[in-house]
Amino acid sequence: MSFWRNYYHLVWGTKDRMPLILEDFESRLHNYIISKAREMEVIVLAINGTHDHVHAVVAIPPKISVSELVKHLKGSSAHYVNTSLLPGCHFKWQRGYGCLTIGEKQKSIAETYVRNQKQHHDENSTNSWLEYSAATDEGIDRISGDRKSVREEFTVYNAFEDFPF
Repeated sequence: MSFWRNYYHLVWGTKDRMPLILEDFESRLHNYIISKAREMEVIVLAINGTHDHVHAVVAIPPKISVSELVKHLKGSSAHYVNTSLLPGCHFKWQRGYGCLTIGEKQKSIAETYVRNQKQHHDENSTNSWLEYSAATDEGIDRISGDRKSVREEFTVYNAFEDFPF
């Protein structure tokens, strides 16, 4: 096995951000996502969310692309909800997802942010960069071919901290 440390903060929502993730099965959904990630040798360091989206901090081996992982987790978990948790519900995830790379220094901050999702939403203390997920590819303008630039004024995980990375 090669040495690797590839950490990501992932977020994806339900179709049209409908409040479909019910409290009575949320932990079973999260455990299912963890088990599917484990099958791909992905380590889930933290997972949580609210009624309309899921956050996960994961370590992905370099042999697996982020898009491959997210596609597998979203597809298999939607199938699980529709067949085991809420048969006939037509549960769907949105088309896109959000993905931020994180380093060793940001990992514990990201894990804490994910574990405290409900509190952040209840207190309106969410970080918009960490909550963002898109249904379309934001990397290249499909019409002009120009690369889009996204710049934040501060390091994303320093939104609640005083120290730089």
